[in-house]
Parts: sequence; C-alpha cells; structure tokens
Amino acid sequence: MTYESQRMMPAPAQSGMELELHGAVAVIAFDRPERRNAMDMEMRAQYAHLVAQVIGDDGVKAIVLTGRGGHFCAGGDIGSMDADGGMNAESGRERMRRTLQSVSALYTCDKPVLAAVEGCAFGGGFGMALLADLVIAAEGARFCMSFARVGLVPDSGALYTLPRIVGVQRAKELMLSARELDARQAQAWGIAAEVVPRGQALARALQLGQSLASASRSAVAMTKAALNTSLSSDWQAMLELEANAQGVAFATAYHRQAVERFVNKQPPLFRWPAQKSNSLQGDKTC
Repeated sequence: MTYESQRMMPAPAQSGMELELHGAVAVIAFDRPERRNAMDMEMRAQYAHLVAQVIGDDGVKAIVLTGRGGHFCAGGDIGSMDADGGMNAESGRERMRRTLQSVSALYTCDKPVLAAVEGCAFGGGFGMALLADLVIAAEGARFCMSFARVGLVPDSGALYTLPRIVGVQRAKELMLSARELDARQAQAWGIAAEVVPRGQALARALQLGQSLASASRSAVAMTKAALNTSLSSDWQAMLELEANAQGVAFATAYHRQAVERFVNKQPPLFRWPAQKSNSLQGDKTC
C-alpha cells in the first residue's frame, strides 16, 4: 500500500526526528537508526517541537508515531544521560519535566494518535507507544519496560498508562522484571490493537489514521477526553459527562450530515477499514 506524502517543515537531519504529512495524517518519526532511535536531548527537544506543531495545525486530523530503520524507539540514549557522571537529582528531574510536557500534550490532545511499532519499543520508547490511542505492532516487534536494567523508574507516562491497559499486577511484572513481550503477547494483553506482517505497521497505521481523519472531530475529541478520565471518575460523573458531550455532538453539522446520508441510503462519512484476515499468513518469524 502506498501513500502520497509531503514533508511539513522537515526537521533537520541531525535532530534524529522527521515529520511528514500524508493527507490529513501527520507522521512523527524517530530517525536515528544507528542507535535504534534511542533519544538524546536534541531528539527530545525536536520531538516536543514537532508534537506541538502537529497538535496546533488544524489541517492535521490524525497523528502517527513511528520509527525508521526497522525499530520504533529504544528509549533514552543511555550514553547521553550521564557521560561525565555529574547528573544529580535536580538536573535529572528537570530533564524529565521538559520531556513530560510533550508526553502530556500528546496523550491529552484531541486528535487520534496511532503508533506503528516495528522492532524494539523499549523503555521510554514503550512509554511513547502507550500514549497512542491505538498501537499497530508488526510481527517481530518487542516491547520492554527496560528501566530496571539500568536502575531507573519507568517514565514517558508509563506509570499512568500501562496499569490502565494491562492492570496493576501485570504492570508491576513488566516494570520490575524488565522482561520482553512479543507482538502477539502485547496484543493478548491489550497493548497492541492489531498485529500485522513485518514491515507493514506504518501502512496499516496510515490507513487507520486516514479513516479516523474522516470521523467527527468533536466526537473523537470528546470520546478521548472522557475515556482518559473514566478510570479516575465515578458512575454519576461519567453519566453527566455523556449527557453533556452527546448534547454537543447532536448539534454538530457532522452529525446532521451523517444522519441525512443514512436516511438517504448514501455511503457513510466514516468507515473503519477492516484488516485482511489472511494478512499474516507466511510471516511467522520473530
């Protein structure tokens, strides 16, 4: 599957990040393949800039995170963390606070976010993938909360996102053991929405992103916001939120047009593209 793409103010090559536009879908790509896309401070700064850019662009209706060179992201570049042995608690905290601003912006943004994961999604890379509304994993993908291997605490929002996806007990297991999950295990645990053949994660994420770009922006935004708060809310509060959000949705031009098309037996404005049932045949290697 091919897509016409157009670069949007491309990031400098040395930054290790790329930004492309595929119609209304923006692709933010980690591009430091010689380090499995491990993020140093320059990459983190450019990542934050690109996240802010696509969130603020009204022409972008869906966002895809991916990595170049056969890997998603190996997490933080350990070699850049403390090369001189001088990082203290204060500087380490400030380093993370800057990173987590973009993490929060992406997780809470109104636009649908997808992660196309090939190869490794380790440490902060795993955390970045968990910020997505949907994770598309290719055969051979590996997910690992690798922080314990270097005496660190999980970050990139993973202490919030992972237990909400897999449950507290499994989150503890993954974080304390630093063991790896393959694509099929990640799907079984609810981390990956779909598993596709090796090399096809980005194509499938773009297909879904373009579908989501045709959905009601208001409905998507309100659904995301509601779901992100549901586990820390209560029954009555969520019912009130549903009533308020549905009242807004009823009043949108998108809803009126969708109803009109339904009544007139016209094709719907939004349709979810099915995954081919035989798409994984012949790709059993990891």
